Amino acid sequence: MRFNLSSTALSSRLLTLSRVPNSKNSVAILNCFRFGVHDGQLTLTASDNENVMWNVLNLDECDGEGDFCVNGKNIINAVRELPEQPLSIDVNFDEMKIYINYQNGNYDFPINSAEEWPMQAPVDDNATTVTLTSEALLGSLSRSLFATAQEELRPVMNGIYFDLNQDCLAIVATDGHKLVRNQMFTVKSDNPASFIMPKKPATLLKNVLTKDGGDVIIRFDSRAAEVNFGDGVLYCRLIDGRYPNYNSVIPADNPNTLTIDRRILLSAVRRMLPFASEASELIRFHLEPGKLELSAQDIDFATNAKEQITCDYNGVMMDIGFKGSSIIEILTNIECDNVVVLLADPSRPGVVVPDNQPDGENITMLAMPMLLEN
Repeated sequence: MRFNLSSTALSSRLLTLSRVPNSKNSVAILNCFRFGVHDGQLTLTASDNENVMWNVLNLDECDGEGDFCVNGKNIINAVRELPEQPLSIDVNFDEMKIYINYQNGNYDFPINSAEEWPMQAPVDDNATTVTLTSEALLGSLSRSLFATAQEELRPVMNGIYFDLNQDCLAIVATDGHKLVRNQMFTVKSDNPASFIMPKKPATLLKNVLTKDGGDVIIRFDSRAAEVNFGDGVLYCRLIDGRYPNYNSVIPADNPNTLTIDRRILLSAVRRMLPFASEASELIRFHLEPGKLELSAQDIDFATNAKEQITCDYNGVMMDIGFKGSSIIEILTNIECDNVVVLLADPSRPGVVVPDNQPDGENITMLAMPMLLEN
């Protein structure tokens, strides 16, 4: 079997897929990429036995069909340093070797039989289907991943929750200290359905999606999800369990409103954090009309810091504490000039929203307060 394709196209697809396998795989064949040549197309597949991703490349020329596996390190090292040029690849199934010919040289190394490759069970035919834009999904995943947890006792908190209901599609992440809720009102269903995607496949999707990538189709059942994007597909097993009622922790009545430049607030919190206790990272927010005062101290090392910022604040005078690193993560993952911080009282979470919401979407982030000592 022989086929020709671009060295750059092959290299870029392999580097993208190289994020899928684990550094140590329990099944040896998963250290390989699976190549499938059929109908003038090359399908490249990578797997870690929980997540499977494949990409399709159109071939310039093709003579013959077949499937085989190639060691990942061997094939990536062979093509990633090559400049853009056509590659001629010969596969000899009798010798079980692959021959890669390029302008100034050639490589050859062994291949493995594709029969050893573990195949995933397909998503059910009656699976729920969701269609949304690549830009919307990319934005939601990018904003949400930082809020996922790493807990063994509550694995449902370690993933991204997709909640499809009659009003919208909500994409949610929380670790119990901070929460992100992305609502897409253009995507809804009369038949509510939901699933929890683990952090790894969500991260893989974030790395391959583009803002102009067209529509993304997600099909899911109670066990797995299949995400079709551009010229690729991601299959992943889902986290089993009941996700917490995220809407119940978002205060409905927040009469105190702070509007402030996001970058100014972010820089100020970053300046305060080194002076806060390393254990708590507590930053005190003192609010009064027209002024925000940030302060931090570490009694053990006798350090103190204080800074005043001019702002637009409508509400009662208030002192409330937040974990500095959580505020930094929230402000870093919002793309806007100004943010609005909605507050009820010092014992209830602070709600952070952009001053201008994207069309058809609503972005809400939440930070749990910390106890202040007088």
